[in-house]
Amino acid sequence: MTEPAARAPRKSNGGGTARRSAARLAAVQALYQIDHSGEPGDQVLEEFLRFRLGESFDTEQDVAPHKNLFSEIVQGVGAHGPDIDAAIAAALSNKWTFERVEIILRAILRAGVYELQSRKDTPARVVITEYVDIAHAFYDGQEPGMVNGMLDRISRSLRPDEFSDAKPVAAASESSEPAEGEPQDPESGETAGDV
Repeated sequence: MTEPAARAPRKSNGGGTARRSAARLAAVQALYQIDHSGEPGDQVLEEFLRFRLGESFDTEQDVAPHKNLFSEIVQGVGAHGPDIDAAIAAALSNKWTFERVEIILRAILRAGVYELQSRKDTPARVVITEYVDIAHAFYDGQEPGMVNGMLDRISRSLRPDEFSDAKPVAAASESSEPAEGEPQDPESGETAGDV
């Protein structure tokens, strides 16, 4: 098996938002395949672009992913891997090591950290929400809460201005996306700001 099966992320409202969400999901799956198989990133990227990302990637929602965003995330994680992994390792509790994190969780966190570091045009809260939703596509347990907490911790370090008390939550939307609320762990009811 070269990649895990995933349920589609729970939210999709069509248009650009859904295409970006589908691109993020595809990027996580490509990153998983790269880590799991050891195949070169360029080879996996080409395979996805030529054979897996047709007119519709998310057949349940019939969404064609944003191929440029997909490519940027996969290539960006490849180019900045050591810095991204160091940020993830630093955010882990003392009980965890980076090597102990499951491959799919590493892929989700790597993609999320890449966007937090490099895509300043996307608000941190939107990035966190997107990757928590992707975690829910793969996990029913505590893992989405872990993704929420870790990306929140990292984003507060990378983008402290976005989390000052003066910034309203409604500001957490991409210019072409409708506003999205602060990520919430459905199990604990905590938001990213509470972790």
